[in-house]
Amino acid sequence: MGQKRFMGTKKLIGLTGKYCAGKNHASLLLKQRGFAALDVDKLGHEVIKAETARLAARFGGDILGTDGCVDRKRLGAKVFGKSEELAALEEIIHPAVNRETLAWIQQRTEKVSVINAALLHRSSAFELLDAVIIVEAAFPVRLLRAKKRDGLPWSVLLKRFASQRDFSSQYSRGKADIYRVQNSGFSCFNGRFLHRRLENRIDEILSRIGM
Repeated sequence: MGQKRFMGTKKLIGLTGKYCAGKNHASLLLKQRGFAALDVDKLGHEVIKAETARLAARFGGDILGTDGCVDRKRLGAKVFGKSEELAALEEIIHPAVNRETLAWIQQRTEKVSVINAALLHRSSAFELLDAVIIVEAAFPVRLLRAKKRDGLPWSVLLKRFASQRDFSSQYSRGKADIYRVQNSGFSCFNGRFLHRRLENRIDEILSRIGM
């Protein structure tokens, strides 16, 4: 509770979800309600750009594209499924991301701020959260969304999905209230209905936490 005091009367909401569950869509809806939202994944991309030299020195110059910038897919291929390599990447990226996240929180003047992160449980903001919204969707729905969006081989997609098997348990250890949002379905068939259902559920959650 001591850490939360520096937020004063402001609320800090965490937003997360498994691969292709739709957390970014939920983040957009929260921003439309006037809340400030930080996309920690995009912040990580900016840190990767800033740390290009260190990353190339550690993982090899072949992670760079023709423009001299880090190709995130090549970098991802170097570390995926390799605990030592992943730890080395996180040692370079996470400290800067965490510093920037805390700085962003401290600068907020809005009544409600949102931290949108795939690895929310590992963020420096995790212990500060008043509530966590987990966006969920059925496995087949997420798999087909991922195939359509990223175009990766099925074998690669299945490995990514398998890496998130312990996703929910990571949030049960936190102190924040947890709210779940179902976002199954395909926008090409019932997009308007899905959007409205997601809006209604988010409004319900905001009402429960006094927003």
